[in-house]
Amino acid sequence: MENKKKISLNPGTLLGPLPAALVSLGTMDKSNIITVAWTGIINSKPPMTYISVRLERYSHRLLLEKGEFVINLPSSDLTRRVDLCGMKTGTKGDKFKICGFNKLPAEKLEDCPVIAECPVNIECRVTEVKHLGSHDMFMAEIVGVTVDGEFVDENGKADLRKAGLISYLHGEYFAVGRKLGEFGFSVRKKKQ
Repeated sequence: MENKKKISLNPGTLLGPLPAALVSLGTMDKSNIITVAWTGIINSKPPMTYISVRLERYSHRLLLEKGEFVINLPSSDLTRRVDLCGMKTGTKGDKFKICGFNKLPAEKLEDCPVIAECPVNIECRVTEVKHLGSHDMFMAEIVGVTVDGEFVDENGKADLRKAGLISYLHGEYFAVGRKLGEFGFSVRKKKQ
């Protein structure tokens, strides 16, 4: 193995890739969408996730008021709209209209919209808000998941390989790529 020199950098947010997610929130009448990369899974039983949002964002207030949101996972054909949504503010217009998205009512939430064009919609109810500094982390229980039918196999399992989901890596968007292995493949016994 070649001896590579490591370079020390200042502490920062160098983790990646991250999902490029569209978070819908508010109500069917007064809604907003924010683009976030700071999200992930934090527990499996019960299933829990989080999003981190700057305190000065319009969506921050809506999250505190309603206590629910939907993480919508977009496909690569929506990348321009994902970026546009992240560049506009909901205080100056309806981002569903600005970005050309359609609303559907969430199945398990009170009055929160999902983005119809996204192949995956993860419905979340806030359980705790943690102030961290520049951002508040909204921890939430996942109360419902909907997936476009074409990405659910005959056994009812989500198969998102063909969904063309996008990721975010330090200012750039990427299409999720090729399969490298599957969970546990490194220790599985080879078939004779």
